[in-house]
Amino acid sequence: MQQPPAPPAVQVDCNDARNWDAPQRPFRIHGDTYWVGTRCLGAILVASERGHVLIDGAQATSAPMIRANVEALGFRMADVKVILNSHAHSDHAGGIAELQRASGAEVAATAWSARVLRTGKATPDDPQHGALPDYPGAARVRTLADGETVRVGTLALTLHPTPGHTPGGSTWAWRSCEQGKCVEVVYADSQTPVSAPGFRYTASPTALADFARSHARLEGLRCELLITPHPSASSFWERVERVERAGVVPSLLDDQACRGLATRARAQLAARVEQERRAR
Repeated sequence: MQQPPAPPAVQVDCNDARNWDAPQRPFRIHGDTYWVGTRCLGAILVASERGHVLIDGAQATSAPMIRANVEALGFRMADVKVILNSHAHSDHAGGIAELQRASGAEVAATAWSARVLRTGKATPDDPQHGALPDYPGAARVRTLADGETVRVGTLALTLHPTPGHTPGGSTWAWRSCEQGKCVEVVYADSQTPVSAPGFRYTASPTALADFARSHARLEGLRCELLITPHPSASSFWERVERVERAGVVPSLLDDQACRGLATRARAQLAARVEQERRAR
């Protein structure tokens, strides 16, 4: 792992949205895969000699930092050919329009997410509708099918729809190789049952079934290196710090990580369902 991330001088509370743009030095996670996001919000660059893929744009205010991080690694924004998204909320998609303008890249997403990304406005079937800020809409958003693989140069990133947190939630999987060692990387979308006041998962015609399918899908993925849009969801910084202490990449790997994420997500959803039932 090159250019390891320097921890901030002051501990950053990423549960506080006011800290979501806390700076983070970019670094190689593994092989062709780089962290270019803030300390609290993921943005992942997957690079090749014939063009790059960027996943997520964090907040609208994060876009300049993400661009600077990409360039600090020696890459050009003009070589970003496709921008993908985990889910179309302002803290993961807010910067996409600006990053698209800076790169000229195409944006690609699930049908539901594509509709939201074009306008930057949440729709009524989003559990957080009414509690989310709008953000700048993106142009040239291509719709992807379930299981479709996005290819740029030698890169191949496969879409695994994981709805629940939003109806268009997307998990991305690809293979990353380094010094003869290839690992299956998964950038797993958020699985938390967070909602606007008044929304009830137990009253939704789709949300509980969506989450159930997503949890099962995560369990079925080949998943050796897990990354999440909110790094705390996968203990990402704790694992990175283990790599720094041990000096070996395997400290970052865990082939049970996606199963663990699904198990935690099921427990969170069960607690939310029980809370709603008691409140009736």
